Amino acid sequence: MDLYDDMPPAVRAAWRRSLTSGRSAMTRRRLLRTGGLAAGGAALAACGIPPAASTGDEGGSHRSKDHSAKEKELNFSNWPLYIDVDDKDEDNRPTLRAFERRSGIKVKYIEDVNDNNEFYSKVKPQLAAGQDTGRDLVCLSDWMAGRLIRHGWAQRLDPANLPNAVTNLEDRFRAAAHDPGRQFSYPWAGTAAVIAYNKKATGGKKVTSVTQLLEDPSLKGRVSLLTEMHDTMGLTLLDTGADSASFTDDDYDKAISRLQKAVDRNQIRSFTGNDYVDGLSKGDIAACVAWAGDIVQLSIDDPDVEFALPESGYLFGTDDLLVPARARHRANAEALIDHYYQPKTAAELAAWVNYICPVSGAKAEMARIDEEIAQNPLIFPDQAMIEKGHTFRQLTEKEEERYEGKFAELIGA
Repeated sequence: MDLYDDMPPAVRAAWRRSLTSGRSAMTRRRLLRTGGLAAGGAALAACGIPPAASTGDEGGSHRSKDHSAKEKELNFSNWPLYIDVDDKDEDNRPTLRAFERRSGIKVKYIEDVNDNNEFYSKVKPQLAAGQDTGRDLVCLSDWMAGRLIRHGWAQRLDPANLPNAVTNLEDRFRAAAHDPGRQFSYPWAGTAAVIAYNKKATGGKKVTSVTQLLEDPSLKGRVSLLTEMHDTMGLTLLDTGADSASFTDDDYDKAISRLQKAVDRNQIRSFTGNDYVDGLSKGDIAACVAWAGDIVQLSIDDPDVEFALPESGYLFGTDDLLVPARARHRANAEALIDHYYQPKTAAELAAWVNYICPVSGAKAEMARIDEEIAQNPLIFPDQAMIEKGHTFRQLTEKEEERYEGKFAELIGA
């Protein structure tokens, strides 16, 4: 049986979109910075996570015995290209090596989270059976982290083992709908879906709203939107006056209808993953919905590319670290989380990944590394940007299937 046969068709289609062209796809600049990635991928696959073994205890909501004191090891699953790498040695991840030296804990770092739904399908059988997934720490988008927490498949973290995280987590990240009080998860990085445009392609015109993307005749045929439902629909919901954190079925249908009209008028050139980057740089795409991390990277090479925060707001989210139920090394995982909440370490990570840094004090440390990055609001948001951030509400699995199905029909997936 195919690993993903138990996924509803609409959700499976969304997974395949994301896997081939979604946020997990590689940007041009990242490819340039990791020239040997193809060869490295085979090596990563060869040293994969061991198969899960039964704990003999049903249900995933309880902790298994923690073996951290005797077993100084840790299995960490993360997204590809989502950690700092030595430019001269791609196998050297400086902040991770620093943790190993300081703690004495050996980390097996695996880049096997290519997509949230794909990863969920991979670990769901073990979690549902009350078994160890073979992973002590995973990084998942907030809505998927919330799903594991709701099912009782994440271990409650011990604040006593997280002094840096408890102290240095920025206030705006503490109020998480999917994990109230941050009892089970801590952000690895923040994400933002914004508007980007090439001012040469727009003739100097600024593009600052979804309304312009969908209706401005001067942009016709040169607009791209994202294949990720949460981001494209969230921004469209906000532009229609709905709250992306509490919208109704009617709100969603109204936003879908609005997008459909733009598609029918050929206003939209394409729905893409982050392969919009090259088109935006060349000017084939004049304006688009984009991920902030990509725009930070692209604007370094191309000063014509700028971003805008819509007056109605942008989509804000997090990629979260959590310890799966039955993991053997919870305390070791907590030690690693806490390591990345040291401001200096957080700054070193953010300088490479270019996503929003959730750690208080990291901006001052970043100024020592790169003053320009320290002043970039897409990495260290100022108050104006913070106030415009909105989240996409948690969906039930039935809602996710229904909404993804409508979105897939819209974009022809």
